[in-house]
Amino acid sequence: MSDIALAPEALPQPIPLRELWPWLIFAGLIAIIAIYFVGAEQGATSLISGHWVHEFTHDGRHMLGFPCH
Repeated sequence: MSDIALAPEALPQPIPLRELWPWLIFAGLIAIIAIYFVGAEQGATSLISGHWVHEFTHDGRHMLGFPCH
């Protein structure tokens, strides 16, 4: 007969909110920047000259429902 030792049950530990805040803020900023470039980087609100940002995000703009033409 084999001796099988069962490991104690591992319980998930809660992540302190203090450790999550920097990542949540970073993810929020990245999301805001992405929405700006996909949704508003054209015409009068353009921060970058030329149309290369518009062309780069063109399909994503239509997929998310932003009109651009």
